[in-house]
Amino acid sequence: MNQSERSMFFATLENTVAAVDPELATALRAERQRQNEGLELIASENFVSPAVLAAMGSVMTNKYAEGYPAKRYYGGCEYVDVAEELARTRAKQLFGCDHVNVQPHSGAQANMSVYLATCQPGDVVFGMDLSHGGHLTHGHPLNYSGKTFQIHPYLVRQDTETIDYDALREMARLHRPKLIVCGASAYPRIIDFETIAAIAHEVGALVMADIAHIAGMVAVGLHPSPVPSCEFVTTTTHKTLRGPRGGMVMCKAAFAEALDKAVFPGVQGGPLMHVIAAKAVAFAEALTPDYRGYIEQVLANASTLCGELQALGWKMVSGGTDNHLMLINLGADGISGKKAEDRLGKAGITVNKNTVPFDTRKPYIGSGVRIGTPAVTSRGMGPDEMRRIARLIDKVLRSEDEAVWAAVKHEVEEFAKAFPLYGAA
Repeated sequence: MNQSERSMFFATLENTVAAVDPELATALRAERQRQNEGLELIASENFVSPAVLAAMGSVMTNKYAEGYPAKRYYGGCEYVDVAEELARTRAKQLFGCDHVNVQPHSGAQANMSVYLATCQPGDVVFGMDLSHGGHLTHGHPLNYSGKTFQIHPYLVRQDTETIDYDALREMARLHRPKLIVCGASAYPRIIDFETIAAIAHEVGALVMADIAHIAGMVAVGLHPSPVPSCEFVTTTTHKTLRGPRGGMVMCKAAFAEALDKAVFPGVQGGPLMHVIAAKAVAFAEALTPDYRGYIEQVLANASTLCGELQALGWKMVSGGTDNHLMLINLGADGISGKKAEDRLGKAGITVNKNTVPFDTRKPYIGSGVRIGTPAVTSRGMGPDEMRRIARLIDKVLRSEDEAVWAAVKHEVEEFAKAFPLYGAA
């Protein structure tokens, strides 16, 4: 689909909505314009293809399909069964897993299903501390995981800001967890899943590896896979997989029945068949050579952007990145992550504030900024653009002058025009 065809495609969609709901259509057009004219650097966001969007807006949204292919509680499921089987078969091919469930509505519900399949309330569970790079569903006290289980968070080392595997082993021997959760939402380094699994198995624990952020790298062999060593692997299907917003769970064959019962009827009712259809499309795209080239460019772009920011004097958590994301540590005496996010937003550069290891600021404020390259790479940007983006970020973060931010916003808009996304709104 060329750029003209894309513009017509989206205009048709928005005009269809406008005929019924002009207020929402205005918001849709404005959001498309925001995406087109800005630089999206939130590490958990990406741009899906028109094919994925078309599948999400398809007639499969009309179908109730509680249960699983060939074992539904509703009639008329023969074609949605095709969609789900395509998604499952392609996911198995991508990750080399024994079993997969593609029905979870989100990564959070994917994780919930594993907890339900493996643990009882009050069981001891290990998860990476949120402020050290973990995720809410890995045991945060305000999340269902932290409310339901006895959570022992593990940390990164203060000197290297990387996972302290020795301390994790000592914790496991002392507290004998039922489940160890690994994976992260803001950790820029390779995760040693094999070592974590060995620690868990030494004390009789199971392992859930949450690869929501790094699934694209794992799928093409550019990050070690947890599938051979971990009993459960969860992921979202957006982020680096560049699919619709949703989740899925992979597991070893011995846990397939327990997992499927945990997803349905355990934590969900009817699956979102239009989203599962879009997952199938995204997995088909991820099986192509072009997709591997895309992930290679994501990693190269992250390395370049991180290196350029360091050359400009910015401190990076752990000293760099091995994946698609990086964290700028703004320091306890510098501007906060919230101020940095707001300032960059006014300049047309979208990032998110983030805590850094051993942060003294509250999570809503934070001392860091998380930056990722999946979305700008999807637009076709490369190392030269990453160096330019680094200079723009540096200019904004070092200035208190709103006129400077406005000038950068204008430059960003002109810059973005060279990398059209979904057509002019």
